[in-house]
Amino acid sequence: MFIPGFLRRLFKPATPLCTDFGMREHSVQCMGPHGLHRMAYTEWGDPGNQKVLLCVHGLTRNARDFDILAQALSNDYRVVCPDVVGRGNSDWLRVKSDYTFPLYVSDMVTLIARLGVQHVDWVGTSMGGVIGMLLAGQPHTPVRQLVLNDVGPLITAESLRRIGQYIGKFPVFPTLDAAEKYMRQIGASFGSLADEQWQHLTRYSMRPVEKGYTFIYDPSLGDPFQMMPILLNVETWDSFDHIRYPVLAIRGAESDLLRRETWLEMGKRGPKAKLVEFPGIGHAPMLMSENQIAAVRDFLLGSRAFSI
Repeated sequence: MFIPGFLRRLFKPATPLCTDFGMREHSVQCMGPHGLHRMAYTEWGDPGNQKVLLCVHGLTRNARDFDILAQALSNDYRVVCPDVVGRGNSDWLRVKSDYTFPLYVSDMVTLIARLGVQHVDWVGTSMGGVIGMLLAGQPHTPVRQLVLNDVGPLITAESLRRIGQYIGKFPVFPTLDAAEKYMRQIGASFGSLADEQWQHLTRYSMRPVEKGYTFIYDPSLGDPFQMMPILLNVETWDSFDHIRYPVLAIRGAESDLLRRETWLEMGKRGPKAKLVEFPGIGHAPMLMSENQIAAVRDFLLGSRAFSI
């Protein structure tokens, strides 16, 4: 399902968090096991810039999470932020079992081909980091620098059970204020955000329905969490160990998805990631604050001194 941009603009607050100046909305056709689907993406910065940064969001999030980061980096990069299929403005898949990491990786390869570049840098939050890690671990990967935001090669069963408590459950909110109140509850682990930032996250997390607003992702994404108990951790160390390019591993100090011992191990093996941790935050840092943006910028642009 594609929600046109003009519908989204109908319920923006009078004073938006950031202007859309310089942002462009596009989509690309991708091929899955059961046909074509459209993946939407936003783009910031000079469209002729061959230095491209892909920013890929978490499980139930969307491209607009990265608006502030994209603006901050748009003088240095052409910043491209996709809505992973089933989320945001992208299509919902007809065959729900096609929502898998191999499809997500394939879609990103298609997007990179559309952008007309050979190499990209990558910022991935949670699920977006897993997609980036799987692609970066491939031979001949296009990924040259990788930022993993609160995710690593081991994802705990505990954190997956927590996610399963809310994913796919679609309350309808009579107003955006009511939706924001709920967002603040389920997003408490994001840390201390400004009111404008909560409004921004809420605005782009919702779509209009008959009796108000509900989340802008396919509720079938929650099916795997409801169909069987989650008993085991998920490990992707093999992909991580095959990465040959620089990695920054960001962790929220209170995260239950990226354990501290896993994060520390990421600094010792494979690409030997640079490590940054933010206190008072769980899963996941939203990369909206100045110190979080500075950590990403300094890593990507080659600074050795993180401004935290």
